[in-house]
Amino acid sequence: MTVLLVLLTFLTFIVIDYLLSRQRVPLEARAERPAQDFDETFVEGFRVPMRLRYHPGHTWILRERKNLVRVGIDEFAAVLMGKIARVELPRPGLWIRQGQKIFSFYRDGEKAELLSPTEGEVVEVNDEALRDPAVLRTDPYGSGWLLVVHSPDGETVNRNLVPRNLVREWMREAVERLYRKQPQLAGMVAADGGRPVEDLFSALPGESWKALTEEFFLPD
Repeated sequence: MTVLLVLLTFLTFIVIDYLLSRQRVPLEARAERPAQDFDETFVEGFRVPMRLRYHPGHTWILRERKNLVRVGIDEFAAVLMGKIARVELPRPGLWIRQGQKIFSFYRDGEKAELLSPTEGEVVEVNDEALRDPAVLRTDPYGSGWLLVVHSPDGETVNRNLVPRNLVREWMREAVERLYRKQPQLAGMVAADGGRPVEDLFSALPGESWKALTEEFFLPD
């Protein structure tokens, strides 16, 4: 009888340990995954993730690993361009230079161009953005990325970018300059809980989309 009780007790501990182990595995697996970056830094209603580096022409860089960066446009650019009909991107294998016009966006028969924030070889383009340019507006820092670039010179990645400690000031100046063109734009941002509406350009009657994008996205 004593032996039977010992065996039952031992079996009970085994079952309990097994059940606890099953519960621990999913938690441990989640811990091994990279933590998602919920960077909620905003400047005048526009999201400006501080993990990124920004070019004065409103494009961004995210270093993914040594000599490899992901590139896209910031939310200010996406909102100002609004309803884009078509996007053209440099093909994989092409060498691009920082400050070169490499992104082309089309709306109502006009073309806007943005500059490369880095130098290197294009290794991948975002086919989703080519198929559905609306993703640039809905998720410019995530699924709306544009290129992956191999940059062999690490110094080139950080050259001529907005200094980290000046990013907020830089974005604030751009937004305020836009609002001076049409003061009620500030109200359009505030109307959605302080977030910009889908298409700010539509609220700028008489403005040329091409001229406006050149003013903000092609800095001297």
